[in-house]
Amino acid sequence: MAKPDVPSREDILRFVADSPGRIGKREIARAFNVKGGDRIELKSLLSDMADEGLIARSGKRLSRPGELPRVTLLSVTGRTADGDLTAEPTSWDGEGPRPVVTLVGARPAPGLGDRLLARISTDEDGRALGKIIKVLERRPTSTLAVVERFAGRPQLTPTSKREREVYAASPEAVRDIPSGTLVRIEVDRGRAARIVEVIGPVGTEQAVSLLAIHAHGIPDEFPERVLAEAAAAEPATMRGREDWRDVPFVTIDPPDAKDHDDAVFAEPDPDTEGGHIISVAIADVGHHVRARSAMDAEGRRRGNSTYFPDRVVPMLPERISNDLCSLREGEARPAMVMRMVFARDGRCTRHTVHRVLMRSARRLAYAQAQRIADGEACDIAPQVQALWEAYACLKRGREARGPLELDLPERKIVLTASGEVDRVVVPERLDAHRLIEEFMIQANVAAAQTCEAARIPLLYRVHDQPSLEKLDALREFLATLDIRLARGTGVRPGDFNGVLARVAGTPHAQLVNEVILRSQAQAQYAPDNVGHFGLSLRRYAHFTSPIRRYADLVVHRAIIRAAGLGEDGLTDEEVAELSAIGEAVSQTERRSMLAERETVDRLIAAWLADKVGATFEGRIGGVTKAGLFVKLTESGADGFVPISTLGNEYMIYDEAAHALVGEATGTTFRLGDDVTVRLEEAAPISGALRFDIVDHASSAAPSRRPRRSARHRDSRPLKRGRR
Repeated sequence: MAKPDVPSREDILRFVADSPGRIGKREIARAFNVKGGDRIELKSLLSDMADEGLIARSGKRLSRPGELPRVTLLSVTGRTADGDLTAEPTSWDGEGPRPVVTLVGARPAPGLGDRLLARISTDEDGRALGKIIKVLERRPTSTLAVVERFAGRPQLTPTSKREREVYAASPEAVRDIPSGTLVRIEVDRGRAARIVEVIGPVGTEQAVSLLAIHAHGIPDEFPERVLAEAAAAEPATMRGREDWRDVPFVTIDPPDAKDHDDAVFAEPDPDTEGGHIISVAIADVGHHVRARSAMDAEGRRRGNSTYFPDRVVPMLPERISNDLCSLREGEARPAMVMRMVFARDGRCTRHTVHRVLMRSARRLAYAQAQRIADGEACDIAPQVQALWEAYACLKRGREARGPLELDLPERKIVLTASGEVDRVVVPERLDAHRLIEEFMIQANVAAAQTCEAARIPLLYRVHDQPSLEKLDALREFLATLDIRLARGTGVRPGDFNGVLARVAGTPHAQLVNEVILRSQAQAQYAPDNVGHFGLSLRRYAHFTSPIRRYADLVVHRAIIRAAGLGEDGLTDEEVAELSAIGEAVSQTERRSMLAERETVDRLIAAWLADKVGATFEGRIGGVTKAGLFVKLTESGADGFVPISTLGNEYMIYDEAAHALVGEATGTTFRLGDDVTVRLEEAAPISGALRFDIVDHASSAAPSRRPRRSARHRDSRPLKRGRR
């Protein structure tokens, strides 16, 4: 409880919300006349409020979590459909993506990449507005564009969906550059563009993934000092290790996998009826990648590997990821083994960690392992059957735990030999996939417990429960389907599973799965444990993929220190940096996910470009004031239907019902409705598709009258970024 001479929590929150400019401890102390020893009490109170999530820190600045400060430093990032400049905060501690602010005021107008101070407010629709106070820095902005020629006149078309401006190019600048070539340009404050790098032709997956790599600043070339350090690495020896080379581990991976960072072995527990012993071997990357080395610094900078249909941008050089640390069949490799003992009911009763030299007995693909488990004759059939028996035990524990059971099949792009899209498939989900997933989950839990038992700090993989706002929005949506989700803050994964069970096998099943997924908080890495809501676990850490995730390498070092397995454990310096490391690798993970998703969008758009005019079956996957987002059934491609194409009447946006409703006829386009659409435009560079509705079984109009909040809008060319 705060002392009388120190402001209350409510007073501080009101002051932070109402005050412009930078707010910190000094400003609060001055405003409330806090002096002397009371400043220590104030500092403690502010720390408690930050720990409780009431305020957020950004350096020495305080604000409400998830809110922009009244005066914010912004960077100009693009334009709206109406041509207004948009900007994003240069730093953001809130959940989810950085908010987009529409800029008003200031002449001359700032340009893309400029940094400025703005006073933040909101309009009647809740849109963030930024009134420019001062432009602090005007500078050229670098972006990717494609060289195009129309009626003999060259132009540079930006690839980003956020950029709607096309730049003129002088004939001399592009004389030797063919149309369809991807280039990097710099745009100055006068809106003039200059080509600074010629990247290559657009049209194949190789170019598309390269585009995403450049656009998101993903490092794809290793510095010479990193490659030299990797080349000098020597194979591990038995020094400081147990000899597990006779244990018949197997790796189970996709058929095209090159880096094998986990192997598994299981056997019945001789001391417990119905129990099993599971050993999960993970590549000992920490042996080769030491803290403060060049490879360590580069791995931390990249944060994780990034996966595209045609290539992998690895976190570590191939000498490490595909060779010395890859658990190849028949080759001795260093590993960290988590040996876990499970009771009949699937509970882990004890576990130990070992630093070993092991040898994989067999490399298996998922489908191959599944066939052996189903009875196909093979010399390692006994080992595979033992894995499946252990998995049956773990399933009992999983069912008792009750994790979130979403059913969202992943689509995979199959390429031709020339790197173009051949088809889009949904790979079959096998028990072999579920087995490896559950083995890895248990090893990750044991990793966190190992560090906690020794009181060694670590990076947890945390997943908080959904926010109240997202839960309320989900309840409103489910109510339109006559489904009730219990109120209160004590929601558990089982509550969602009950909803999913109710819609299983119905036309709404996929939609409800997607909406529940959107309601979840974003998982991240942090040294402070809040548990993992989705997996229904009190503690969880990523330990099983150190070849491709830096967070796992940090956890390996923490385990080495906790178990006394060597001198290359987590250092005191790393412990002090855990928060910063967690924030950095969480950000690189999101960066990779966005680049991977954009690459898929562009490939699908290129694949469909010669199918303009064709019709497709789909489902409404998003409803906005501007129109509808439709997901195609066969390919999973997403496209946009502008509101201006939805008929000859005024369309009203009903946010609660996730619907657009015709004012005159009551024709309703609602989230989840099945539609037939015609492809009107495909823009491979931006990855955007535009559809028109051809056929639609209109759902019933909402019983209440929605407020008038949307009207027809003109559609704009997709090459200018419309989606």
